[in-house]
Amino acid sequence: MKHLAEYRDAHTARRLAAEIRRIVTRPWAIMEVCGGQTHSIIRNGVDQLLPPEVELIHGPGCPVCVTPLETIDRALAVAAKPGVIFCSFGDMLRVPGSRENLFSIKGRGADVRVVYSPLDAVKLAKEHPDREVVFLAIGFETTAPANAMAVKLAKQQGLENFSMLVSHVLVPPAIEAIMRSPGNRVNAFLAAGHVCSVMGTWQYPTLAERFSVPIVVTGFEPLDLLEGIRRTVLQLEEGRHEVENAYERVVSERGNEPAQAVIAEVFTSMDRAWRGIGVIPSSGWRLSDAYHDFDAEIRFDVGDVTATESPLCHSGEVLKGTLKPNQCPAFGKECTPRTPLGATMVSSEGACAAYFNAGRVGSS
Repeated sequence: MKHLAEYRDAHTARRLAAEIRRIVTRPWAIMEVCGGQTHSIIRNGVDQLLPPEVELIHGPGCPVCVTPLETIDRALAVAAKPGVIFCSFGDMLRVPGSRENLFSIKGRGADVRVVYSPLDAVKLAKEHPDREVVFLAIGFETTAPANAMAVKLAKQQGLENFSMLVSHVLVPPAIEAIMRSPGNRVNAFLAAGHVCSVMGTWQYPTLAERFSVPIVVTGFEPLDLLEGIRRTVLQLEEGRHEVENAYERVVSERGNEPAQAVIAEVFTSMDRAWRGIGVIPSSGWRLSDAYHDFDAEIRFDVGDVTATESPLCHSGEVLKGTLKPNQCPAFGKECTPRTPLGATMVSSEGACAAYFNAGRVGSS
């Protein structure tokens, strides 16, 4: 707690907020890309410390939220099959599919298990050679190394009963898609520190230059975020568009190169659909040809499963930053954490859940 307290000091927070107020002269819209940052901003009232000229836009940085509806339905189809042990992190169990979720089919008898690591699923496959063990692998670059290592180990150990349903998404293509989208009003980005801890910052200078946007890598504590915002506003006011690392205690330029190597071995890039947003070119990973046999989508023939979003759910607009969660007509009415229409309300990193839990009901 001592070290956490260093990044939550109220006096320093007020000083940083005052410095931001001193340097800002015009309106700026800054998007934080990470759902964890969104929750920290709302929970700690970071946005309420800022001057009215600085608006924080909540981007598509929650991996659960951007997992396509058809991927959830494919997961449900696989999990319901006889002889399958379906493994997932706990935050996926209540994410709504078209008609139900993993929690509800578990209640009907499907063998759905919460694991804390994909390696737990590999262990289950070894312990249950007569069962098919499937792991639902979602997330940004942060979770990819462990998922890649799980598949690699399963192959090394000859575990033919292990497979993975993959829905990985990547941050840089998402930033490019946001900047190219009609009506975009993002002036700068706060990049996700945990993603950059794996991938480094080397991918971002090209984006900053191409779209003339500052990109500042930051962490998740209030002072991390305020310092990131201060650096971003300073760049905007000075007419600069550079990549800055405000999270040097964790992030380096090159990132974790051994982790990147195992990702490159096991995964290959693909066009990926993002829930509520659509297909973004080269924005995802799938298993490479060398690990083709471990692809659950192919093994269980669920690739043709399609789905349609609820017309009441505006999560796509929330994820693109064109709508605040509490501006959605269904927010807090038809859509609550108990009756979620979309993943942004049920995910632990979803913007809608953050607003609901913080009592941000008004649309102002």
